[in-house]
Amino acid sequence: MANHASSKKRIRSTAKRAEVNGARRSRMRTFIKKIESAITAGDAKQANDALREAQPEIHRGVAKGILHKNTAARKLSRLSARIKALKSAA
Repeated sequence: MANHASSKKRIRSTAKRAEVNGARRSRMRTFIKKIESAITAGDAKQANDALREAQPEIHRGVAKGILHKNTAARKLSRLSARIKALKSAA
């Protein structure tokens, strides 16, 4: 257990930050799941709309330090490629 005031404060601020980051990560994952479910359903238009809504959320995750920028770019690239393949198949 922490004894110094500074280490006690660090524990409190880390807990707050973890809660905020968890909420952000969860929100981002929800947006990604909407895209995934639209792709699974075969609805290219809905998937494209969901991707358009998810992009700023994913980029916000990068800005806030939730994701690495290359990870975000890879996720967006793979999702858009799947949507493109869905459009060409239909």
